[in-house]
Amino acid sequence: MDVRVVRPGAALILSGRLGASTVADVRIALGEAIDNGVDDLLVDLRDVELVDATGLGVLVGAHRRADRLGRRLVLQHVPPRIDRLLHATRLHRVLVVEPEPTGVVTLDSPISA
Repeated sequence: MDVRVVRPGAALILSGRLGASTVADVRIALGEAIDNGVDDLLVDLRDVELVDATGLGVLVGAHRRADRLGRRLVLQHVPPRIDRLLHATRLHRVLVVEPEPTGVVTLDSPISA
């Protein structure tokens, strides 16, 4: 599991497997980011391959810690398999998951008439 701080106290990127053997570093990084920031804490999960029950517990714990401090833990770029897990466990009702944009037009997108 790799934890990269993009903006201290505001944004992290996680990659790898979030499981029982890797959660210690993630728990510490999330705790420090929550305690040392303001507003939303953005957590990019785009490169997370797997989340087990222990990993889900760390995310829920971080969510609760942020909530106690008046902040939100916002999961971004959640891979479909992890999104399905959040729905199966009903944690999508607890955790804040930013929806992926659909139908976004970019400067490179062809325009149809």
